[in-house]
Amino acid sequence: VVMNDASLTTCFIEANPSTGLFNLNLATVGGGAVTKLYYPSYTDAVNGTNAIPDPSIFISPNTIVYVKGTNANGCTGISKITLNVTPPKYSTVLKDKIICAEDTTTLDAGDGFTAYEWSTGATTQSISNVSIGTYWVDLTLNDCVTRQTVTVSASSSPIVSGIEITNNTITISVTGGTPPYKYSMDNILWQDSNSFTNVPRGMNTIYVKDSYDCEPIAIEVTVPNLVNVITPNNDGVNDVIDYSALAYKQNLVFNIFDRYGNKVHQADKSNGYKWDGRFGDRKIYTGTYWYSVTWNESDPAKTPVKFSGWVLVKNRE
Repeated sequence: VVMNDASLTTCFIEANPSTGLFNLNLATVGGGAVTKLYYPSYTDAVNGTNAIPDPSIFISPNTIVYVKGTNANGCTGISKITLNVTPPKYSTVLKDKIICAEDTTTLDAGDGFTAYEWSTGATTQSISNVSIGTYWVDLTLNDCVTRQTVTVSASSSPIVSGIEITNNTITISVTGGTPPYKYSMDNILWQDSNSFTNVPRGMNTIYVKDSYDCEPIAIEVTVPNLVNVITPNNDGVNDVIDYSALAYKQNLVFNIFDRYGNKVHQADKSNGYKWDGRFGDRKIYTGTYWYSVTWNESDPAKTPVKFSGWVLVKNRE
């Protein structure tokens, strides 16, 4: 019996893309009026062992199987069938995207496919006005359909992790989001530097945005009045350094240090956030001292703020 080699090609199975479902009976192997049995190897075909039970639903990766034909006279012939699985064909241009929460975008699956069907119902190569979410598109090529999923995510906002105020200079520390960051005090003029100089006393608003240029975050920052000299002589003028105006701030602490870094006073709620130039009950020496005032702002992140400066204490008997 003369049998011809043949080949079959089928689409991948989505659950196991390296395999496909073949109907071996569709292979054109000739042989005339013969009874055909299919085998996983040539040896099995010769010996008539391990025949494939149901050749119409044969699941396999790329491989070669063998068919043995037997005619009415008992004569036989063997040929091979090459099985080819068409693998998934994904778009190389369709990628996950990160956008601002308030924005929309366009998803483009690229050309090279014969049909498109999106989860939105669109049948075009691209879809527009796409908001945050997960989408899929069925891509058809060579009668095979590949489903590709794509996610549009909101960019994470930067977070102000700390603020340092020295004299009239504010320095902002930022984490999160996607650097580089930009900073502004009016939400109009932006700068790369995280420091602002000559900032006026009182309440100021700092704006921060990251490289996605989304709606900026805003945080209010209080720049306290700067006290550089006190003369604790009980004349009612500059007798104390007083930051009780900040008493409404959360976790307010006011520390005084000498030039060696030794703490000489801690002003807190118990003493009204004031200092009169004393170390305990004793007047300190005339000289320059350094202080830091720390607190947490009332924003959701409870942003820590540190205000530091120096004060000249003139103690005279």
